[in-house]
Amino acid sequence: MKYSREQLLTIAFYNVENLFDTIDDPFTNDDKYTAKGERKWTHKRYRRKLKKISYVISQIGKKVSKETPVIVGLVEVENTRVLEDLVAQKDLRNHGYRYVHFDSKDERGIDTALLYRAQFFEPVSSKKFQFNFLDEDGTKDHTRDVLLVSGFLNEELVHIIVNHWPSRREGEEETRPKRIQAAKVVQKAVEEIRSKDSEAKIIIMGDFNDNPDSESIEQHLVTEDFYNPMLGLQKQGLGTLSFRKEWYLFDQIILSKNFKKKETEHEFLDVRIFNKRWLKTHKGKFKGSPFRTYIGPWYKGGFSDHFPIYATFLKK
Repeated sequence: MKYSREQLLTIAFYNVENLFDTIDDPFTNDDKYTAKGERKWTHKRYRRKLKKISYVISQIGKKVSKETPVIVGLVEVENTRVLEDLVAQKDLRNHGYRYVHFDSKDERGIDTALLYRAQFFEPVSSKKFQFNFLDEDGTKDHTRDVLLVSGFLNEELVHIIVNHWPSRREGEEETRPKRIQAAKVVQKAVEEIRSKDSEAKIIIMGDFNDNPDSESIEQHLVTEDFYNPMLGLQKQGLGTLSFRKEWYLFDQIILSKNFKKKETEHEFLDVRIFNKRWLKTHKGKFKGSPFRTYIGPWYKGGFSDHFPIYATFLKK
């Protein structure tokens, strides 16, 4: 069935790759992202990054919906200052974006956050689920918090859970238990929601550092009450980031199955990767991959090392 753009709305997720301001925070390891730091992160480069990210958000799903995304989950944002600067950019300032954010204990100082358009979404509660890991020497290893925001999308109560799970930097197998633990933290959040409303509408989004068919996702997160539309995209060989010419679909939007019912206020239609040509590297050995801000220590002036994703809903 063909729907008009006025009937459809989108919800997006974007890993914005180290959206730091230029101010040194003495309590986090952000020294690289200062003017005198390793990355030579100047005010000019920061403003350029804000302009690029805000433009991307304004374009997500533009051919599908008349509106810019009504909700955008973000990861790798440093603090409220960068969120304030982001929503004030010319491509976003007229769309009424606001945000929910908590500082986490992540050692680099990067956090999860939620942008929302106040015209469409009204938060009623928000909280963070903190979890830590013990390294081999017994010291605590802090990571990003899981962010839960509950609110009314138009007039329907929905719950959004934003994630940025531990990376594979030390090896996929070695770090797998950490992501399984992260999945259990999300399940705790889901159980808390369901204890109050067994029919709750829940959207789990994030950079999981695992694919849809990974153990952490398939066995510990997507229970019988949930549906992962990203699995179909993975089977098509699609991804949101690449490493050594192999594509990975770490960025995912997972939904409670009641979004697929015809009688719901917001019926889920599909999910897509926003991978326009202008978001890609055009030449060299990284051709076709996301056009990054940095490759190693070298500044490239791109957008992010991840493509955004978005889900389309039919508003009844």
